[in-house]
Amino acid sequence: MLRVLTIVFGLMVGFSSFFAAAADRQAIWDLQSERVELSRFVDYWPEPELPAGIEVLTNLDSQRWTPNQSDSLSLGYGKSAYWFRVAVENPTDEVTKPLLEIAYPVLDQIEIFINPESSGAEPIESIVLGDKQPFDARPIQHRNFVVPLTLAAGEQTWIYLRVETTSSMQVPLILWEQNNFLAAEQARSIFEGLYYGIILVMVLYNLFVFMAVKEQSFLHYVGYITAMPLFLASLHGVAFQYLWPQATWWNDQAITVFLNLALVFGGTFSLRFINVSPSNHPFLHRWTVGVVVAAAVLAVAGLMVPYKYLILPTILLAFITCSTMLVLSIVRWVQQDPAARYYTFAWVFMLFGGMVLALSKFTVLPRNLLTENATQVGSALGVILLSIALADRLEREKKRVFETQQRLIREERKARMAQEKSLQVQREANTQLEERVQQRTKDLEHLNEQLLELSATDALTRLKNRGHFDRIFQSAVVRAYRYDEMLSLLVLDIDHFKKFNDTYGHLVGDDCLKMVSQCIQKFITRPQDLAARYGGEEFVVLLPETPMSGALQVAERIRMEIEKTAFPVSGDVVHLTVSIGVCSVSPAKADATKDIFKWADEALYEAKGQGRNRVVSWNMDNQPVGSSVSPA
Repeated sequence: MLRVLTIVFGLMVGFSSFFAAAADRQAIWDLQSERVELSRFVDYWPEPELPAGIEVLTNLDSQRWTPNQSDSLSLGYGKSAYWFRVAVENPTDEVTKPLLEIAYPVLDQIEIFINPESSGAEPIESIVLGDKQPFDARPIQHRNFVVPLTLAAGEQTWIYLRVETTSSMQVPLILWEQNNFLAAEQARSIFEGLYYGIILVMVLYNLFVFMAVKEQSFLHYVGYITAMPLFLASLHGVAFQYLWPQATWWNDQAITVFLNLALVFGGTFSLRFINVSPSNHPFLHRWTVGVVVAAAVLAVAGLMVPYKYLILPTILLAFITCSTMLVLSIVRWVQQDPAARYYTFAWVFMLFGGMVLALSKFTVLPRNLLTENATQVGSALGVILLSIALADRLEREKKRVFETQQRLIREERKARMAQEKSLQVQREANTQLEERVQQRTKDLEHLNEQLLELSATDALTRLKNRGHFDRIFQSAVVRAYRYDEMLSLLVLDIDHFKKFNDTYGHLVGDDCLKMVSQCIQKFITRPQDLAARYGGEEFVVLLPETPMSGALQVAERIRMEIEKTAFPVSGDVVHLTVSIGVCSVSPAKADATKDIFKWADEALYEAKGQGRNRVVSWNMDNQPVGSSVSPA
């Protein structure tokens, strides 16, 4: 009997968990909602060979649906069409009108049914989207698929989608409040404009350089940096929106054509730029030429063969080509080719972007902002680095020609001046004198740099001195005022230091100052932070872009570190303490250094007045507030 009751109880718990999970699988949209990712609320069902209508889907057993268990909705490549559904509840008593965005622009066909069984009404006609439709057929002119929704007050709305595509089955569903969508779109447009602006500048620059110097490497490079952004524009829907909004067939084919052209020009550019030839690398040269030929064949095939037959071979070939280029660059770098340094870093960025994109298409990585834009970011950085590499190579060529000319001139000059030996000796003496002057000038500059460093450093504690601190403090206050940033200043004073000096002597006092400076240095970790000895036993710490909470945390760590650090004196162990005043403000004027230091100094005196060994902060009402620690 007990066993039966146990089984019944387990079933009840299982059913309650099931219904609780089912109840949680609906998105909530109210008047305060701005953006909701719907992927975690989506169920999907692979359509059998015979197409199923919306009537079948609304009556489909819930157990036939598979809940999506990820924050991204990506099912990879396949031949089946998929049905997706998601429930959105509007708990308010007002009708809301959000936007539904399907943020993957290369889906072939999408049919959307909004609330087909609301209040017993007949199913509404479907909204048909997809890149097989002309761009102007979309309800909202956007590179992604955006549909306006109307959510009835106090009701649950079901959204059904039937998606059929030859590309990767990625269906990122996002529900937007309209104003927030426009704001996000503005940011995305700025990112896109920045990327394509960089590429356009690089194309024009390298094209002009090619016309000026007639170096073939620049022409191959122009071909590469033209094909790569066209591929990305096709993949992200930008080209369909602005370049060929009516060419639905070409919109699919352009992805494979431009990607393969990028591989072709990238391979030919690499062979020329880092000097991979049959004489120095026969196997790598043959392999790279074979990869380039395969990419060229696929690029031509992209004009005739449907997209669905080419996309997987193209992605595989892209991975092989990127890996090949990386291997070439590393081999040439090991052999000390000067151009291979920039080239290697450039291909690391581009290979990373390409691999992330490919892995997201095969569902190894989730589809998100990073994976979708990794190719753009990687290619932009790669393009910039390769342009720098080309310019460096051109500069080296010019320098080599110039050195050759100089050598010839020197030889000619020596031949002419053989008859004028005295004049030659004089000129050589002048040359030696100039070299000595240059060497002395370099030595003097080096000594000046060392002198500047010494003049800015406290000789005892090796921290920066007061003069250096004053200059940096003034600059930090001006910057904080200009950009409306928080600035924190810590003023530290060793408790009872005069008595300590009188008891143990100045030499021990100097060791004490060194120990305190070392404790302070442990917590000054950011490049913009500054610790300095202000005078005597007083230290200052400047923390730009740091609010009060962060400054108090640093101050407390310094106080505790000094307190717990044992300081041996004449066979005894002494524990020193410090009092710290903290001021964190956003300066109201550019010359607020005296006010800020005065406030921090007053907080320090308040800490001493409260019994020392504590941190006291200055609040915005110009009053020191309580300490963060009780006296030791």
